[in-house]
Amino acid sequence: MSGMSGVQAVTDLTSTPAAAPAAPVKAPATTDTGARTEAAAGVITDARARIDDLDGRIIGLVQERMAVSAVIQRERIGSGGRRVNLSREMEILEHYRGQLGRPGTALAMTLLELCRGRV
Repeated sequence: MSGMSGVQAVTDLTSTPAAAPAAPVKAPATTDTGARTEAAAGVITDARARIDDLDGRIIGLVQERMAVSAVIQRERIGSGGRRVNLSREMEILEHYRGQLGRPGTALAMTLLELCRGRV
């Protein structure tokens, strides 16, 4: 350390980049999507964004359906009727089954439960 002060020598040592640990290798986008190519990963990412948008709209529609159902129940009960109209529920179940098959019935049951509560 000839000609260097102690502080200068320490500064030179600490400012010299040491062998830094390797940065973690980022997994390619294909890992997150399950795709094996970047092109497929791009398509999947775009489609997932569309699904997220559709899900948001579906949730909004379900919430709107719940509000409309609450009005119907309030009016039915207020007029002396029952909270649930089973024949109407059967129509709804049949409609969903007809449009979506057997899983449509389960979806309709879930919607009915959300809108009128458990019976």
